[in-house]
Amino acid sequence: MKVMICDPVSAKGIALLKQRPEFQVVVLDKRLTEAELIPLVADVVAIVVRSETKITRQLMEAAPKLRVVGRAGVGVDNVDVEAATQRGVVVMNTPGGNTISTAELSFSMLMGLARKVPQAHASMLQGKWDRKQFSGLEIAGKTLGILGMGRIGTEVAKRALAFGMRVLAYDPYLTEVRAKAIGAEVVLELDEIYRQADFITVHMPVTTETRQMLNAAAFAKMKPGVRLVNCARGEIINEADLLAALESGKVAGAALDVFSTEPLPAEHPFRRHPGIILTPHLGASTSEAQEKCGIEVAEIVTAYLLTGEVRNAVNLPYLDAKTYEQVKPYLALGEKMGLLLSQLTAGNGDRIYISYGGKARELPNVDPVTRAVLRGFLASSSLKDVNNVNVRAVAAGLGLTVEEKKSDEPVTFNEWLHVQIFSGNQKLVSAGGTFFGSPNNPRIVRLFSTPVEIPITGTLLLLNNKDRPGIVGHLGTLMARHGVNIASMSLSRDQAGGQALTVLNLDSVPPPAVLEELEKDACISNVHVVQL
Repeated sequence: MKVMICDPVSAKGIALLKQRPEFQVVVLDKRLTEAELIPLVADVVAIVVRSETKITRQLMEAAPKLRVVGRAGVGVDNVDVEAATQRGVVVMNTPGGNTISTAELSFSMLMGLARKVPQAHASMLQGKWDRKQFSGLEIAGKTLGILGMGRIGTEVAKRALAFGMRVLAYDPYLTEVRAKAIGAEVVLELDEIYRQADFITVHMPVTTETRQMLNAAAFAKMKPGVRLVNCARGEIINEADLLAALESGKVAGAALDVFSTEPLPAEHPFRRHPGIILTPHLGASTSEAQEKCGIEVAEIVTAYLLTGEVRNAVNLPYLDAKTYEQVKPYLALGEKMGLLLSQLTAGNGDRIYISYGGKARELPNVDPVTRAVLRGFLASSSLKDVNNVNVRAVAAGLGLTVEEKKSDEPVTFNEWLHVQIFSGNQKLVSAGGTFFGSPNNPRIVRLFSTPVEIPITGTLLLLNNKDRPGIVGHLGTLMARHGVNIASMSLSRDQAGGQALTVLNLDSVPPPAVLEELEKDACISNVHVVQL
């Protein structure tokens, strides 16, 4: 498997990849443009980048074997995640690698704002000694508002508390218990941060909600003389509105490591404003952070390619090696069930309802199993390259609704996976699956609400028939006449002399003549051939 490293990554990270005999590691010695990369990626399975190389839709289209993009850092702005998801490419980053370095830079910027250290240094270089101009303020006793209490925000809070600051934290996902453990006060409304904070530091990703959230309206609500720190993403701040707030004095100062456009244009007004401290996106620029990120990206790429473990993916749920081993048997069962039901409904249906019963309720993560069912259901369609990464997006694009439930209903089997296909409110078909003896022996044990015992492999012939003497012999004779061997058979009836469901596991696909003869039989209906 070819792994291409496009941007500078720590030597230890590269060494970890190179020590794997399964990998052919290619390290580019300079940054290449999209046009230069396209001829090189035809057989690439994994690409590792930092923030320089752009992983575009066009580049991924030129890499049909690409399975994973590893970003040595937090942000994935340089990766077209939507295109990656559509193509079934996992995008993983390394959020833990630069946590401390970014937190320390953020707090350094805060200190620089409080004491005007960069401006005083620049003045000294000019031969001046102007102490009054650079009078600052103490941060002890001041209120710091932290927007986003993830890893980095938490580390900033620890440092601020150590310096005697009061910390207000805003994060929709922050619990009261966790905030108290850190020592911060939870704030439920942003306006409360704006009203009370002397300093505000940003540690949020760019989303539709956070993009340009610090704008004229937000600045108007802030405490006069507030100071801002942004070492997260430049797009969170409306830069024109920030300049206006600085000019008016509403904002006393700003320390920025990130910008809407990077590199920051030479003529940008930020460069000329005395109240702004600027650094060129240095959040992860420490030797320790780069080494951590390089090692981590090598580890997550290796784990995904060799074991299927998913860590730090931005477009696929977390799945560690232990969880993968737990769900692995259900993946094969779920995919085969989806494939069976797809062929029985000719791919029709607008809703899939999946319930997990028995020990399946205890799975720590059922999402991979649901994805396996969907992958099987969509496999017989005309769609290409449907895999675990893009299958939910593909299903949604087709108007297929997916519902999941961990069922409390009593079940006969230790493990129970039940899949139903609906069109509107009408149930088209359903199937239940479990394991016989071991996880390596999956079975379909209910079909069309009828008890069965079907090995999920090879070719199946399914039909409804009138329950009458001689039907088994008739089917056996018919198959023998056409040279088709029966591997196993499952029979189930509603009552003696009533309707029965017969399922044959065959060693080969029956020829059309067999199907024609079956369909002519007045006692036989609903003939289907399914290939698993």
